[in-house]
Amino acid sequence: MDISSAIFDCSAPDLDSCPDESLPEFAFIGRSNVGKSSLLNLLAGKEGLARTSPTPGFTKLINIFTMNKTWRLVDLPGYGFAAGAKKDSARFNRAVANYLKHRTNLCLVFALIDSELTPQEMDVEFVGWLASNAVPFVLVFTKTDKIPPATVSANIAAFMDRIAEWFTQPPAIFKCSATAKHGRHELLAVIGEAMAAIQAEAGQSEPDADQSAEAAPTPKRKAKEVRKNRPDIKAARPW
Repeated sequence: MDISSAIFDCSAPDLDSCPDESLPEFAFIGRSNVGKSSLLNLLAGKEGLARTSPTPGFTKLINIFTMNKTWRLVDLPGYGFAAGAKKDSARFNRAVANYLKHRTNLCLVFALIDSELTPQEMDVEFVGWLASNAVPFVLVFTKTDKIPPATVSANIAAFMDRIAEWFTQPPAIFKCSATAKHGRHELLAVIGEAMAAIQAEAGQSEPDADQSAEAAPTPKRKAKEVRKNRPDIKAARPW
């Protein structure tokens, strides 16, 4: 998949403030300081699309970008950020939980894990939450250029062992490094495959030619149908 345009849409404090559900959305989330903003800029091929900061928890709103005028990239606040009052942290966490559980056009979550670290309880618990709420996700291990490959592999294996009991088939794993510019093609390919599946599903529900224009489903309706039929779509995906 090529990125021809990446346009900032809005920053939403909660689910109700998000744009309409007419376009499929792909959300990125991870623990504070996991390198999420740098990865999003790499994917978009546009420096400054997502603002980076040395301060953990810099992203505090649901930031939404329209990509190629056909899908949205969603930058979710990192969980467990240290900055801000406790009540603000709880409010943002509730907003993220509501988005992940109830956003009808959310197609896939990219859960980012720092490959430099052994399994962190916060990450393990978050993946467990995704699994228990049937949120479709893949795992993306970041900063793979920072440590030896053997250590990356050991940390990934340890993490997968921690979550193995929750899955009959483990989630797909991807490795990336925003600094070394590794993983961009693979992650965009995942989105491309998902978009192809969504378009195929929507095409199957197109009305017959003799039906009136008023009877045709709107883009928003198609997105909701795709969400409701998530198991069928997921079965068509290679991960």
